[in-house]
Amino acid sequence: MHGERGEDGVAALLAEARLAAAFSDPGERARLRKAAGFSLEQFARAVAEPDGSKGVGRQTIANWESGGTSSSPAFGRYLRLLEGLAQIHPAPRAEAEGEAAPAPAQAAAPAPAQAGRGESESAESPAAREARAGHARHRAQRRTGSADDVRAQLRETIAAAVDQELEKAGGDADAASAALTKRAIPDVMALFTRTRAGARYEYTAYPALPDILRKPSKTDPDLIWEGRPSWRHPGYRRHPDGGLGVTALDVNAAYLSALKTWLPIGKLEHSRGGEHDRKRAGVHLITPTPWEHPHLPSPLGDREEEGPLWITEPTLRLLLRLSGPKHSLLAPPVIHESWTSSATETFLDSLRQLLASARADALAAGDDVTAGYVKAMYSKFVSTMGESSHNREMVRPDWMHLIRSQAFGNLWNRAFKAYQAGLTVISALGTDELHVAGEWRQVWDEGRGLAEMKIKTDRNGAPVRYTVTEAG
Repeated sequence: MHGERGEDGVAALLAEARLAAAFSDPGERARLRKAAGFSLEQFARAVAEPDGSKGVGRQTIANWESGGTSSSPAFGRYLRLLEGLAQIHPAPRAEAEGEAAPAPAQAAAPAPAQAGRGESESAESPAAREARAGHARHRAQRRTGSADDVRAQLRETIAAAVDQELEKAGGDADAASAALTKRAIPDVMALFTRTRAGARYEYTAYPALPDILRKPSKTDPDLIWEGRPSWRHPGYRRHPDGGLGVTALDVNAAYLSALKTWLPIGKLEHSRGGEHDRKRAGVHLITPTPWEHPHLPSPLGDREEEGPLWITEPTLRLLLRLSGPKHSLLAPPVIHESWTSSATETFLDSLRQLLASARADALAAGDDVTAGYVKAMYSKFVSTMGESSHNREMVRPDWMHLIRSQAFGNLWNRAFKAYQAGLTVISALGTDELHVAGEWRQVWDEGRGLAEMKIKTDRNGAPVRYTVTEAG
């Protein structure tokens, strides 16, 4: 089709463009294949080059079912195959209205087991059946109250990816989870791209960045201080006969919540001194003032050195808030210079809400495979958006540092909330570990929701609780 010229070539391209538009919905692409009972491998063989000179793999079909496109002749054959199947298996809405064109797909039930998977359904282990049943419950839930149709389609894309890997693994949850973790980076980048469709703000995936945002070498540490806490209350020590009981708490999905942060959108511009502009974001060279609160960790994290340092926007905003009239916990820092641009707090909000809703649905349905897949996507999205060999689609070390710092700042805010409620904060570690003494359920509900807290467990699954005594 792509090799034709003249009027015939124009007509062919227009026909293919119409097919691409008609079958742009990833959910409809997957629905048609499953309705016909075909496997990914069968589709791949059907659309390969007729002479066998160039094959198409099952992963290519899986990528197209996740919304991917291609200029290859095989993709044109794929669209024509979908067109034929749509006439045989019209979508429910189109069938009811007597239409021939495909309608947007509803959430499809999981495909029946395909022959040739190596073992029958009856041979599945109890754990495999539980994993498959949990995902089936998840897929069967009605999608009501979604913010918009796009988000519903993207959540269906997530479910379809889990379907594919569970099918390939014969229901083995561990094998499917391992496969989903391997594909988490390209999958989350595809979701990110699709959530940006029609967005208000443009961005650059490979911006020109100041040297301060580049690692001096592979072995040297970053020059940006992220504010990671590693704090234990100096007034208490662990003791088996201590009189104060402590519970170790876990923050749920810390990096997912941290996607809501002020991010620089335009070109970073250099400035010296001056007041902080809340409409801009970036990194700042400051001289902090001493932190002298005896019962809370420093908002700068585990830093013992004195003198100026480069910090991120979330850390600066936290310091300025704590130095304001509402708290007056320290003097404001001195800002020497900054690299900033115009900014927004909602740039990643569509992706954050999509992954948060997919996570909540999976947890409610007991679908641990999908919950683990979502966790892999948002954690790897953050960890590889800088200078990483695992993600070539984006190089934004500035965003990476800001999101990490936001996660550390969010933990500090939880420690502060516990302190204000009368709890004793014993320890704050990393992004998600907070040890407190006192009735913590008066401050947070217990659970796995983003606003909830859960008790940390050890390797044996036992709750982490211990006692402390005042240090002598």
